[in-house]
Amino acid sequence: MELFFRKSGEGRPLVILHGLFGISDNWAALAKLWSAHFTVYTLDLRNHGQSPHSDEWNYRVMADDVVEFFGTERLNDVILLGHSMGGKTAMRLALDYPMALSKLIVSDIAPKRYDLQQHQVIEAIKAVDVRKLESRKDAEAILQQHLHDNGTIQFLLKNLFWRDQSDGSKILDWRFNARVIAERIENISEATVSDDPCEVDTLFIRGGKSHYITAEDEPLIQQQFPNSSIITIPDAGHWVHADQPQLMFNSVLEFSQR
Repeated sequence: MELFFRKSGEGRPLVILHGLFGISDNWAALAKLWSAHFTVYTLDLRNHGQSPHSDEWNYRVMADDVVEFFGTERLNDVILLGHSMGGKTAMRLALDYPMALSKLIVSDIAPKRYDLQQHQVIEAIKAVDVRKLESRKDAEAILQQHLHDNGTIQFLLKNLFWRDQSDGSKILDWRFNARVIAERIENISEATVSDDPCEVDTLFIRGGKSHYITAEDEPLIQQQFPNSSIITIPDAGHWVHADQPQLMFNSVLEFSQR
C-alpha cells in the first residue's frame, strides 16, 4: 500500500508513525525541529489520514506497508519512531525485518497485549452521523455527549475534513476508516512479540504520568528487545510528544546520534 507522507530536512532518515486516530501532521512541530538533523518522514498509516483505506488492518500489514515505503523511498540506515499504535507497528517491523532498521524508538507502549481501552471513543465516533453534519461544531457537540476529555475530542476533530462530491458540493467526513477501525479494534490490543528477539538498538520512552509501560513490563521488553533501554519523561502522560516536546526532542536526538 502506498502511504501518504510528509518529508522535510536532510540527513539520515527518521521515520515517524502516529498512534490510533492520529495523522502525520500531529508530529509537525517536532518534525520541523528534527529536520535540522535528519530527513524526517511522517507517515499516515493505513486507514488513517490521507493514506488508503482497507478492510485488512493489523500490525503485520501496517508493518509491511512501512517496509514497502522504505523500499519505494530507497531508505537505508533508518531510525524508526512510533507512538502507541505506531510504536507497536514499529516493534512488529523490527521483529520481522530487523535488517531494515539502524535504531528503534518506541513511545509509551510495551509489546504486551493490552485490555482494550477505546470502546468509549469508538461509540462516540459511531454516534457522529457525518451525513447530517453541517459544521465541525455539530460533530463537537455530539462527541461531548459521549466523551468528557476535551483533549481527546479536539484530537478526533482534527480528522474531520470537507470531502468534494460529484455534484460540486462538500460534506464533512472522517479521514480515518471509522467502520474498519470499529470492526477490528481488537487487533490493536494484541501483543507484538516473536520467538526471535530483536537485536536492534532500541529506546523505550514512557511518560511519567502514564501507565502504559510499567515495571512489570520490563522483563518482556528486555526479552523481546535485549539491546534496549527505558527512559521516563517527567510530567508527561501517554502523549509524551505533546506534553513534553522539548524533552522528547532531546531524548530522540541524543539516542539517534550516539
